[in-house]
Amino acid sequence: MKIALGADHAGYRLKDVIIPFIESLGHQVIDFGCSCGDSVDYPDYALQVCEKVVSGEADKGILLCGTGIGMSIAANKVPGIRCALVHDLFSAKATREHNDTNVLAMGERVVGPGVAEEIVKIWLETEFSEGVRHKNRINKLQSIEDRFTVHP
Repeated sequence: MKIALGADHAGYRLKDVIIPFIESLGHQVIDFGCSCGDSVDYPDYALQVCEKVVSGEADKGILLCGTGIGMSIAANKVPGIRCALVHDLFSAKATREHNDTNVLAMGERVVGPGVAEEIVKIWLETEFSEGVRHKNRINKLQSIEDRFTVHP
């Protein structure tokens, strides 16, 4: 898989751990930065990652900031993105099986590198269940998105 990955100044250290880990699993990473502790705006990085996922240039996306909250909010503003904020193994699996998420958000200040690697591995390896009730719920989410998306 091709994974788009972005972080702000509060998530870049975890990004530097996650990228080689993802590559060790046999996936390709598109790194959108940032790569330093200088203050940057997380929506800029979330948008770049999400654009790649929506366009199909990346299969999935991962976003990292201090808590993961800002990144997940920004990501979910992009039509076609279903981003989950995850800090535990159960949620990593459930969000793929039940919600078919295409972007994962985590917080460097919340989860350590070892747990983050486990979350990423589970999230990347878990398939959507294809369950009827889950598909129906995702379709309802799409209906909400369509209702509030302005079309020219």
